[in-house]
Amino acid sequence: MYSSNLKGFVLALASSAFIGSSFIIKKKGLRRAGSNGLRAGVGGYRYLLEPLWWVGMVTMIVGEIANFVAYVYAPAVLVTPLGALSIIVSAVLAHFMLKEKLQKMGILGCLLCIVGSTVIVLHSPQERSLTSVLEIWELATQPAFLLYTASAVAVALLLILYCAPLYGQTNIFIYIGICSLMGSLTVMSVKAIGTAIKLTLEGINQAIYFQTWIFAMVAITCIIIQLNYLNMALDTFNTAVVSPIYYALFTSFTILASAIMFKDYYGQSASSIASELCGFITVLSGTTVLQGTREPDPLINADLYTPLSPKVSWYFQGNGEPWKQKEEDGAPFNIITIIRQDHFK
Repeated sequence: MYSSNLKGFVLALASSAFIGSSFIIKKKGLRRAGSNGLRAGVGGYRYLLEPLWWVGMVTMIVGEIANFVAYVYAPAVLVTPLGALSIIVSAVLAHFMLKEKLQKMGILGCLLCIVGSTVIVLHSPQERSLTSVLEIWELATQPAFLLYTASAVAVALLLILYCAPLYGQTNIFIYIGICSLMGSLTVMSVKAIGTAIKLTLEGINQAIYFQTWIFAMVAITCIIIQLNYLNMALDTFNTAVVSPIYYALFTSFTILASAIMFKDYYGQSASSIASELCGFITVLSGTTVLQGTREPDPLINADLYTPLSPKVSWYFQGNGEPWKQKEEDGAPFNIITIIRQDHFK
């Protein structure tokens, strides 16, 4: 069992390196695509024609595959928190490639993530032995997990249908909340699929069970939703802000889902559980420090105005529209009036 956890740990480290890099590569691809058409943050899909975005996508797929295999060998409560290391990779690369400055407190945040991850690894529970997809199906259909699944789907639909159109461009928790809720269901499905593949390779065919294909369909659906809203979050907000918040929410929901479905903490001592929780809190503290030391991306105003100086106020007037004033700090020294026709760019 120790050897199994070690394999999962190594694979999780490799996954974090690839996924952390993919955030930066995809961000650069989104920026290039946004400069030539409708941005992903407002519903554009021009990034699908950007080669650099696809390089980032392939990098993420490699990382997710490593993560996928890691879940086969180790419990979710060990693998998922190690995703914090991808934040460190992302923050360091963003400093050099995206010119998103990493300050001294940000370095402290990275160290806290490493310390917390180490504590989690040292006190992680042993993976329970699963002998069939049918056994996992029984765990997935227990009332407690069905209640969690229904709640996660309901909240995600509320965010997608109501909150995202109204607040998605201003509230970072909308897009990331959707990704995190769907991500927790993805991990549970991936765990089942990985176990099925492992058992099939060992000579116990799991493809004959319809439950295997249901888990596959759930995983594919959730992954597509995650990728779509993660792209929107990355294009709208600063990478160094998206990464830690996504990690914190995704990890929290995944640990909760795993604890409900697989009962990971059963049989562990109180001290081990407390140590793991302390490690997780340390990682969350590190991500919070890292987030708080970074400057957010400049907002793109819907009125498409750019102040020439902090002391200039702009006024716009359309056909019969009332005057509209936008003020910067302090009283304006200059007033520039623009008569807006049918199209103003």
